[in-house]
Amino acid sequence: MISTTHLLAFVVSSFILIAIPGPSVLFTVGRALVLGRRGGLASAAGNSAGAFLQALAVAFGLGAIVERSIVVFTVIKFVGAAYLVYLGVQAIRHRRSFADTAAGAVRLTSARRAAREAFVVGLTNPKVIVFFAAVLPQFVDPAGAAASVQMLLFGAVFTVMAFLMDSCWAIGAGSARDWFARSPGRLGHFSAVGGVAMIGLGARLAVTGRND
Repeated sequence: MISTTHLLAFVVSSFILIAIPGPSVLFTVGRALVLGRRGGLASAAGNSAGAFLQALAVAFGLGAIVERSIVVFTVIKFVGAAYLVYLGVQAIRHRRSFADTAAGAVRLTSARRAAREAFVVGLTNPKVIVFFAAVLPQFVDPAGAAASVQMLLFGAVFTVMAFLMDSCWAIGAGSARDWFARSPGRLGHFSAVGGVAMIGLGARLAVTGRND
């Protein structure tokens, strides 16, 4: 359905893009610092799921609308930025409750919540949908399957790669968090650092434009 040449070229392009730490990486790291490895992995999964829905939107034409409409782009950008700031504030406000659970264990409900929050972040990330809208069509093989099907497959490949690489960041950050968890006080401060990182990410997303 997809030529090997097109697939390899897309994988290389995606790897270069994903390897550069961006919103998804920073959010995943921030969540791992607050909730540990399990929360970080759940965030990586939720973020990837949100990104894949963006690939679906691009395949069915929404990507072109976002790429051409500054209004739609701006709305999505500020919704995502506001949500990141909200999550960061919550992490700082509740840092003592994280310190009280110094063993570092994350309940299943916490992991599920992290996944839901990350899903919203991934779904509202304007950078991803603009990238999909601008790049996916370039790898479509006219002699292959329907363009929408090929773009969905490319989106799935990108999503899997992003999840695997974000998971590595989550495991690393979660391990550092576990080390700090030996001291409840330090864990509380570290949770606050994760919150500050998310607030900074939200602010950066709010002030950047399409080409930043």
